[in-house]
Amino acid sequence: MSPSVQELEAARQGQAETPAQEIARLREENAKLLAARSTSLSCRVSEKGALSVYGLGRFPVTLYKEQWARLFDFIDTIKAFIKANDSKLKAKAPKESQEDPKKVVNF
Repeated sequence: MSPSVQELEAARQGQAETPAQEIARLREENAKLLAARSTSLSCRVSEKGALSVYGLGRFPVTLYKEQWARLFDFIDTIKAFIKANDSKLKAKAPKESQEDPKKVVNF
């Protein structure tokens, strides 16, 4: 990662960042990146022209548009299945920055 304008200016004036300041700055940057990554979903078009949804898990969910349409048409069946099998289904443990999945999804 390239240094910021403030870092370059401080270095030029002989006021280089102390190790403690650098650690604090890096921790703050890390927290911002983790918060942005874990709280949002995003969509992209894959190299092969499919729609990829990022942010649900470790890997994206990628389907072609006709597959998404079939899935959307099937949503009522999925909701009914989840409701009927709620006691058998597990919810992934939420991370510190995420809400409880059972509170977010109402079937």
